[in-house]
Amino acid sequence: MAERSFVEEVKKLRLGDGELFSGEGILAVTKALLESGVAYVAGYQGAPISHLMDVLADAQDVLAEHGIRFENSASEATAAATLAASVNYPLRGAVTFKATVGTNVASDALANLASGGVLGGALIIVGEDYGEGSSIMQERSHAFAMKSQMWLLDPRPNLPCIVQAVKDGFDLSEASSTPVMLQMRIRACHVHGQFVTSANRRSAFTIKDALEQPTRDLSRIVLPPASFQHEKEKVEQRWPAAIRFIQERKLNEFFAEDAADVGIALQGGTYNTLIRALTKLGLADVYGETKIPLYVMNVAYPLVDDEFERFCRGKRAVLVLEEGQPNFVEQNVASILRTLGIEIELHGKDLLPLAGEYNTATVLAGVRVFLERYGVLQAQSVVQPAAEAVAPQRKVIPVVAASSQSEDANELPALDHAVHARPPGFCTGCPERPIFTAMKLVERELGPHHVSADIGCHLFSILPPFNLGNTTMGYGLGGAGAAALNAPAGKRAISVMGDGGFWHNGLTSGVANAVFNRSDNLTVIVDNSYTSATGGQDILSSTALNPTRSTGHEIERAVRGVGVQWVRTIKRTYDLKAMTATLREALTTKVKGPKVLIAQSECMLNKQRREKPKVRKAIAAGERVVRERFGVDPDTCTGDHSCIRLSGCPSLSIKPNPDPLRRDPVATVVDSCVGCGLCGEVSHAAVLCPSFYRAQIVSNPTRIDRLRQRVRNAVIGWLQRGEAKRRARYAF
Repeated sequence: MAERSFVEEVKKLRLGDGELFSGEGILAVTKALLESGVAYVAGYQGAPISHLMDVLADAQDVLAEHGIRFENSASEATAAATLAASVNYPLRGAVTFKATVGTNVASDALANLASGGVLGGALIIVGEDYGEGSSIMQERSHAFAMKSQMWLLDPRPNLPCIVQAVKDGFDLSEASSTPVMLQMRIRACHVHGQFVTSANRRSAFTIKDALEQPTRDLSRIVLPPASFQHEKEKVEQRWPAAIRFIQERKLNEFFAEDAADVGIALQGGTYNTLIRALTKLGLADVYGETKIPLYVMNVAYPLVDDEFERFCRGKRAVLVLEEGQPNFVEQNVASILRTLGIEIELHGKDLLPLAGEYNTATVLAGVRVFLERYGVLQAQSVVQPAAEAVAPQRKVIPVVAASSQSEDANELPALDHAVHARPPGFCTGCPERPIFTAMKLVERELGPHHVSADIGCHLFSILPPFNLGNTTMGYGLGGAGAAALNAPAGKRAISVMGDGGFWHNGLTSGVANAVFNRSDNLTVIVDNSYTSATGGQDILSSTALNPTRSTGHEIERAVRGVGVQWVRTIKRTYDLKAMTATLREALTTKVKGPKVLIAQSECMLNKQRREKPKVRKAIAAGERVVRERFGVDPDTCTGDHSCIRLSGCPSLSIKPNPDPLRRDPVATVVDSCVGCGLCGEVSHAAVLCPSFYRAQIVSNPTRIDRLRQRVRNAVIGWLQRGEAKRRARYAF
């Protein structure tokens, strides 16, 4: 069950020639694939490209109409290797995954693909997860394109440019026999807009044709001596062919080329941000009309020497706008200008931050300094005499309304002082929370253990209130991350991985590796039925029936299949006593060999997405519906708050103590509670307080429900009146 359904949106994929498409960038990419005559598509979900996989999954009938094969790949390496179909056959294929972690996983397949080259167009759509909204280490895809000499497209983030980039990517790939990477930044994935559609078209050469007419070309296989020839081909044939195609198709764009004697060269993905900054400086409008010359590199790699010569001739200075380190583009531009003998001032990281996402405020500050330095803008401070010598008799463009805005902005406190930090955490009722609660309880008995964490929701355990986890090495590598810590000792290392990571590569790199090397450590596999962290997509062990995928394959059977003897499965993670007891057994048993604990409970977020509509429908139909909620008796709560420290559930909070003689605030359960019961379980398992209670909310109650409630109210009222009389008897 994916995070959201695109069943309605995919109807737009049937739009014909000349019709107007309105929607999101992800959906536009899918439409562009259909218009390009793609024969097969594969991929692995991951932000910010997850929804592309969801769209493709919901568009199965549309894809089938055009003979397109679609696969949810087991990993990014699987997806990249799928492009092998384009090596010998004129089949256009596309794959998609998250960058750069997905590109890391796929690098072996991509390197071999780029070495041998392709006959059909091969497009790798990477979701560029760089910047402050990212969930991964800060790296970019650019290095992979350079390393393997694949061409990298980074289109301007609007739908017409994105759609055209998909089509140009296939053409460029075929013209240069080289796979092409299409970089989709976070904002490009989710940008909304319109474009005029073309008719969808089937692949002229089909997968059936390939199967019935198999061909092979020994020179395309990466083995000596062919592999040595591939490197020469890249430089002597494919690169020049790519440069010719880029120039002839005018994939890169020039704006206001002769408007001033300074200019800005930028990658297409940063175009919107730059235009916004120039608009705030009064040097552009919202439609992109600019007074500053721009060279927009929709092809971020390779750079075109002739186009840089054209842009830089007659200019005093150029600013290169490039996010992240190393500054590949700036270094390349410097080399081009030096080779061509062009004397010009080159700026980039000297005026802009060395690393980090370039948002509007960052770009605005750097561009302002650049334009003021060369007299294009009038400096806000007093102009020194030396500045006149830099740019004598140059036209100065005054800043429009930017000065007052800047002054007001300087009076505001920095965000880190004005806004509280909000680190990520588990959802309300998350079934993974009790696993780490149990770990903390066992830690009280046995002391701390080394915990090798993994990628997924369970990684939030490294943060308060659990503070568990020493390292994380990659998706499905939790087990491998503890491989070196396998020696006779008083304690065992613990590794954690999710069910998504397990099927991605954890079965082999973690569990099978532990069996082969006779590890004595413990692996905890969090089985919540989905790849929850990427949007709730189904996987092999999902319990839900999937009409187009095979599910229901148990993790325990797979683990036993590679030789693990000590395996325990907890069917309900909210059973804190069972979780704690099983963890204790795994860490203290005398049995040698790897231990695997499979902790099962459905992802609460997905469960609520499924159940809430049913509940609303049932209530509207007048059916009796019972919902459970938990609460805290303020008269019983001692204000210890251990329940919060051992749970961290967002529905647990505090409120003022009703007892005037006690200062400590009491715990309370807010309305977001989904009735998982962990807070109550914690109270009993940790031998805390009996202040938690469970309540049932009955919608559309029956006569029996109403009678039962009246009896309860009468009994409780009688007891309360008796208690009040006893208190009054001893009152002073």
